[in-house]
Amino acid sequence: MAEITASLVKELREKTGAGMMDCKKALGETAGDVEAAIDWLRKKGLAAAAKKAGRVAAEGLVGVAAVGTRGVAVEVNAETDFVARNEQFQGFVSAVAAVALDKGGDVAAINAAECPGAGKTVAEQLTALIATIGENMNLRRAVRLEVSSGVVASYVHSSIAPGLGKIGCLVALESTGDQARLTELGKQLAMHVAAANPQFLDPSSVDVAALERETAVLTDQAKASGKPAAVIEKMVEGRIRKYYEEVCLVEQIFVIDQENKISKVLETVGKEIGAPVKLTGFVRFALGEGIEKEEKDFAAEVAAQLGR
Repeated sequence: MAEITASLVKELREKTGAGMMDCKKALGETAGDVEAAIDWLRKKGLAAAAKKAGRVAAEGLVGVAAVGTRGVAVEVNAETDFVARNEQFQGFVSAVAAVALDKGGDVAAINAAECPGAGKTVAEQLTALIATIGENMNLRRAVRLEVSSGVVASYVHSSIAPGLGKIGCLVALESTGDQARLTELGKQLAMHVAAANPQFLDPSSVDVAALERETAVLTDQAKASGKPAAVIEKMVEGRIRKYYEEVCLVEQIFVIDQENKISKVLETVGKEIGAPVKLTGFVRFALGEGIEKEEKDFAAEVAAQLGR
């Protein structure tokens, strides 16, 4: 049997990121063959990943990337917020965003694609990362925005590293005007999206069920005033306009100037650059939104660890 030297263990750790004892065991199982040990660790990683798959992963990072006329937002989840500070994890999320720029928002297609610099697929690299870091992780979602001409701009709130944070936003602006001015406006609008959290692009895109529900509530409230039907109708119309101003991006007051609606800002910049500016889409990913997090009883957990 080949001697398992410290330098062999170090080499394997650098290639895989696995723990020292796991590397030592892998080399022992493979008679000191580093390449075989890498495969052994990958197989072990698959088993470890399967055991962790049932655990709730609601932390992690949102990653965004924008280049010219396209941009992407991705969310990769882990179990704890400590993982977000791990450079390997950060690198993986950035790599996933780069893949999504090419493959689009189909998670299955992203997982099957080659992970840049890893020599394996995104799914395989994620499995290896699970084995290395020791937490359940998953690529939850991805969206790509594109325009035929213009820009897709991005913004990350409270960025932990370039393009990575807990809230990531994209804004797509269609225009043949000055690209630098469009990019500047796009970033400001992406910051607005992060702060104002619009639900829809414009009134025409409001979900029908949501609008009907809101109208029913506002109508009942107006009827309680005891006013005539014609007056009630006007009251409801006014409140629906107010509702649009709250939930529709183009109807919201721009957080940057606190004065003009987004629609007016687009019109003004269009005149400034000599070409119409159309806001065709936006994305706002907030880390863990919609995931039901497990509530833990810390005292009970400690007691369980102590075998009580």
